[in-house]
Amino acid sequence: MEPSQRNTETSPFQSSTIPVDSSGRATVFRPFSLSSPHSRAFHLAWLSLFSCFFSTFSIPPLIPVITSDLRLSASAVSAAAIASFAGSIFSRLAMGPLCDLIGPRTSSAILSILTAPAILSTAFVSSPASFVLVRFFVGFSLANFVSNQYWMSSMFSGNVVGLANGVSAGWANVGAGLSQLLMPLLYSAFAGFLPRSVSWRVSFVFPAVFQVITAVLVLIYGQDTPDGNRKASKDRTPLEKEEHSGFVRILLDGLGNYRAWILALLYGYSFGVELTTDNMIAGYFYERFGVNLEAAGTIAATFAMSNFASRPAGGRLSDLLGKRFGMRGRLCGLWAVHSVAGLLCVLLGRVNSLWGSIAVMWVFSIFVQAASGLIFGVIPFVSTKSLGVVAGMTGSGGTVGAVVTQYLLFSGDDVRKQRSISLMGLMTFLASLSVTLIYFPRWGGIFCGPSSSPSESDDSSQRLLGDEEENDDKVVISGRLRPVC
Repeated sequence: MEPSQRNTETSPFQSSTIPVDSSGRATVFRPFSLSSPHSRAFHLAWLSLFSCFFSTFSIPPLIPVITSDLRLSASAVSAAAIASFAGSIFSRLAMGPLCDLIGPRTSSAILSILTAPAILSTAFVSSPASFVLVRFFVGFSLANFVSNQYWMSSMFSGNVVGLANGVSAGWANVGAGLSQLLMPLLYSAFAGFLPRSVSWRVSFVFPAVFQVITAVLVLIYGQDTPDGNRKASKDRTPLEKEEHSGFVRILLDGLGNYRAWILALLYGYSFGVELTTDNMIAGYFYERFGVNLEAAGTIAATFAMSNFASRPAGGRLSDLLGKRFGMRGRLCGLWAVHSVAGLLCVLLGRVNSLWGSIAVMWVFSIFVQAASGLIFGVIPFVSTKSLGVVAGMTGSGGTVGAVVTQYLLFSGDDVRKQRSISLMGLMTFLASLSVTLIYFPRWGGIFCGPSSSPSESDDSSQRLLGDEEENDDKVVISGRLRPVC
């Protein structure tokens, strides 16, 4: 949406190479440009997160080889998968407040540099215990997702933030699919002239180095906001110092926002289901249909790589529905896509043919990934003051959902994966019903319109532009709200 003429005249960001709102956030999304700090932040954010997804999911496609070499039991493999998600829970919870304190750029780079040695240490594991421990620490890198979404919400205005969040995370998630495809090929290439027990270990040098390179690029070329980086504490203005001192209040505001908890649950059964599927789908086709390691990795790769289009499509759909129907449109779209994803997951566990399973898996991947994009089309409107906290809670919800699902349905030595996949789909469908509980006084919910006198303390309204500006989710004329729901 183009900014109004009034905004263009008064904005301190007039020299920007793309249209911006009064806060300097871009009102258009141009993913194939590097001419503005908004576009550079987008490319650095998705590439950095891409490397983290590649690292985290570089291990599952080589599990059959690692299991044989280390003599791992099925229980140990399941415990390691749970550990990788558990590490992400704690790091994502911490990443949100950290972004509020030091900015998404520095937070992202620090995390990537600190977790790169963890993926490199996979080359030195020698026991089930060390394998579980390594996966736990590698999982910390997935917290980069929170800084990714925080960064996009700081750079792009409300009318395109869903699309920006969706494309940034969607392109990054392709890293999980590419690792499923490339790691078996790297292993096979090294196995041509190295012993098998050495080849899989050497393969993990690549993701570690890749992660460090992206961190350095973020530090050199990125900036936190349209007008620059976060200032050091000693350089803060009195107003900034006052805001900084209210960190505990910001944290409590985020934790006390019930919408954030519902969205965390929904993300647990969209992105959490996606993580669980990424972790087990190669093994599922390898064991159930007898395909070889490379074929299983290729099939699994197509599931994750559809993120390139499906998650951005979810974010774009959220923006379009918001423009046409307001917040009610965003929420209805989220419920519909999330519900269909659950039903397709149920079907995936009940299909008995190889090509039938692949086809259902492809369609399921589109809907479950689009649901994640729709969720983060709503997140920026939940709270402005506690955006990092809300994003961290939601991101952690994704990994909590993965841990719970992995533990309940895919742990143990005697797991029937077909049945577990269908049960996972049923849980996803039931979780989608919680969308109906989300209500914004300023914009309404699925069943109710906005209240006649929205609470002035409702922090969700602060995401919107000034009192005489337009946004996809509201129109204010002469100080009065005209809902579009």
